[in-house]
Amino acid sequence: MDSKLNSDSKNRLLSLDTLRGFDMLWIIGGGSFIGALAKATKWSWVEVLAEQMHHVPWEGFHFEDLIFPLFMFMSGVAIPFALISKLEKGVQKSVLVKKVFKRMVLLVLLGLIYNGALKNGFSDLRYLSVLSQIGIGYFFASIIVLFTRNFKVQILWLVGIMIAITILQLFVPVPGFGAGVITPEGSMNAWIDQQFLPGKLIYDTYDPEGILSIVSATVITLFGFFAGTILRKKAFSQIKKTGLLVSIGIPLILLALLCSPIYPIVKNIWTVTFNMLTAGISFLLMALFYYVIDVLNWRNWTFFFRVIGMNSITIYMGVKIIDFWHTSRFFLGFIAKPTGEFGNVIVVMGVIALEWLFLYYLYKKKIFLRV
Repeated sequence: MDSKLNSDSKNRLLSLDTLRGFDMLWIIGGGSFIGALAKATKWSWVEVLAEQMHHVPWEGFHFEDLIFPLFMFMSGVAIPFALISKLEKGVQKSVLVKKVFKRMVLLVLLGLIYNGALKNGFSDLRYLSVLSQIGIGYFFASIIVLFTRNFKVQILWLVGIMIAITILQLFVPVPGFGAGVITPEGSMNAWIDQQFLPGKLIYDTYDPEGILSIVSATVITLFGFFAGTILRKKAFSQIKKTGLLVSIGIPLILLALLCSPIYPIVKNIWTVTFNMLTAGISFLLMALFYYVIDVLNWRNWTFFFRVIGMNSITIYMGVKIIDFWHTSRFFLGFIAKPTGEFGNVIVVMGVIALEWLFLYYLYKKKIFLRV
């Protein structure tokens, strides 16, 4: 834990904190709120939104499928500010490598705790997690960036990983299934996880945060690094930075959609088309938040999200450990119960309020989990 607050707007990219908080909101209750509201009102437009709050079972894309890769993208955006800036000030690479390695180990350990290591022990434990994928993806993206300072070489690494994953998923035969089988049972991801991944798989055949998925997801972090490099570039005007983010995001989305009939968009095995689509959307969201907050300087609305975004790992772990739902029902049950279906809406609003107040208390006390 770090008790020193680094909240000076001159030293932080406020749009990044805000976008991170916006992203986390959907994990900690935003999606549940939309679902409860749709069930209570039966309004068609809310029901459309509620459908987007669920993962696509396999092929396709919903808003819910963006949340995790967007977070990984933002961890990449932070690399130029967190690592490259220190490298330019004379900090040794070995020191930075040690830092990102410790970060990876800590996130893997937190992921084990999240998966129930302390509650149920290590027998039949799932070893990989969302947190471990973030940590490992960030580590390898950072190593690539730290040891290949040449921009063209970094691009080659990005493209090379994407080509390698494409070859493995489309052209290398899977024993018993053949090549290019994009199904839960026949994908290369499933075969690698079954052969080499220790611990319990989330599904019988593969793990969505499995070995090949982690390698593929590193691409998203590298895309984020390039976005962060643009945003940190002092020679670029703010308008040019915004334009560059948009000009990268749109082609990535179009390319993913054009390739999708041949190479499906599948979040569960992190196909390259899924990476391109989510990276493209992430570029556009980063551009939007940067333009509104850091260019137009419209910041009054951001505080709610920044409180969440500046302690994102804390609240991710917190909702697993602390029963905010029980507390919300305890205090709001007398209002929620008589209102029928709208009672769930009230309870969810209470959950979000309690979570935010918890984070606000940490914010005021200048307590942040720096991972």
